[in-house]
Amino acid sequence: MHTVLTRGNAILAYTLSVLACLTFCCFVSTVFLDYRTNVKINAVKTLVKNVPNYGNNKELNDLGFITFDLQTDLSGLFNWNVKQLFLYLTAEYKTESNELNQVVLWDKIILRGENAILDFKNMNTKYYFWDDGNGLRGHKNVTLTLSWNIIPNAGLLPTLFGIGEHSFKFPDQYTMQPV
Repeated sequence: MHTVLTRGNAILAYTLSVLACLTFCCFVSTVFLDYRTNVKINAVKTLVKNVPNYGNNKELNDLGFITFDLQTDLSGLFNWNVKQLFLYLTAEYKTESNELNQVVLWDKIILRGENAILDFKNMNTKYYFWDDGNGLRGHKNVTLTLSWNIIPNAGLLPTLFGIGEHSFKFPDQYTMQPV
């Protein structure tokens, strides 16, 4: 006869094997779904200031200010394997000193069951739009994109981009007014 410890070990091993199989089935059932959707972004107001950087060097750097509109419906992204979405709005641009600059300007977490239809008007950025030099004044091609990470119950953690982006330009002159 088997001891209680041996029987308990067999039951635990079998239970863990069944749970691992179910977790894998959960992953496979949603891995091939398309988690992209249309996004409308618009830069309403753009300003650029030349302010001191109080880091290691005391030189002047550009600081951009953006007010934006954002409209999208993310409710179709939620299914039984999606716990939450982590959204973030990024600005991409090129300067002479850097081939690619990416700055996160705003983010939001949407949990399952919350309203996933976003219709924001005249939103301010959540984070500063610093440039490590003077690359924002008069820049002609700054592109805003909305991206998100899907946090699933089981499976991969993909990073996806919304369908649609918005390009704008910064003014040619620095603003002196308070923002």
